[in-house]
Amino acid sequence: MRWPAFLATCGLVGVPLPLDPELAEQTMDRAGCAGVVLTGGDDLHAYGGPGPARDLLERHLLERAVAREQPLIGVCRGMLMMAHTYGAELRRVEGHVATWHRLDGDGGRLVNSYHHWAVLDPPPAFAVLARHGRVAESVRHVSAPLTGLMWHPERCDPFDPADVELFARTFGAAP
Repeated sequence: MRWPAFLATCGLVGVPLPLDPELAEQTMDRAGCAGVVLTGGDDLHAYGGPGPARDLLERHLLERAVAREQPLIGVCRGMLMMAHTYGAELRRVEGHVATWHRLDGDGGRLVNSYHHWAVLDPPPAFAVLARHGRVAESVRHVSAPLTGLMWHPERCDPFDPADVELFARTFGAAP
C-alpha cells in the first residue's frame, strides 16, 4: 500500500499505531494527531477475519474520534468497521475485488474496488454519498466527523485529486 506517499501528497503525515488501545491513545496524544484513518485490510473478526485485536482497536479509535469530535475516514475495511459498529449488517458481494467501477453519485467517478463485504443499508446515522448499484461506496455520519469510502485512494496512480482534496480538507491540511 502507498499510504505514506498518499498522505504526504495530502499534506499529512501518518502515525502507525500499536494494537493496544491504551498505547495507541498515548501515541496519538504525543504525536498531536489531527484525526484518524482506518485503513483497509483483512475481514472484520465478526465476519471471519483473524483475531479481534484490530477490531477492538478500531472500535476504540472510532469512539475516541466521536468523543473528541476529531475527523475519521474509514477506507474499505475502515468503512465496514464504522457501519458494523453503528449496527449495519454487512453483506457478501461479488464483482468488487480487483476491479474498477463508476459511482452512482460523486460525479460518476471511476473508483477501484477490493472488497467482498459491503454495506447495502447503512445505519440511520449515516447518509449515503455514492453507490455502485445497491452497494454503499461512500457514507458520511449525519452529525459526527466520520466519512467512509469503499475504494482505496492510496492504490491510485496517480492519486485522484478528489481524494487528495477530501483528505486534506477533512484533516485541515494544505496539499
